[in-house]
Amino acid sequence: MAVAKIIELNASSKTSMEDAVKSGLKKCAESVKNIKGAWVNEIKVVTDDDGTVNEWRVNLRVTFVVE
Repeated sequence: MAVAKIIELNASSKTSMEDAVKSGLKKCAESVKNIKGAWVNEIKVVTDDDGTVNEWRVNLRVTFVVE
C-alpha cells in the first residue's frame, strides 16, 4: 500500500507563472523524493503603481509518495 503526503509551498518568478511553478518544484525536489504532482492553489502578482506585473507568486500543494 502506498501512502502519499501533501506539502504546501510558495514560489515566485519575475518571468511568468509557469516559471514560478517550475522553480518551486525544482527547489522542492532537492529535498523531497517521489514527487507525483502539484496543484496550483493560488496565484498572486506584485505590481507597479501603473499595474505592470513585476513578480508572479504561486502557492503550490505538492504530492509525493512516502517510502
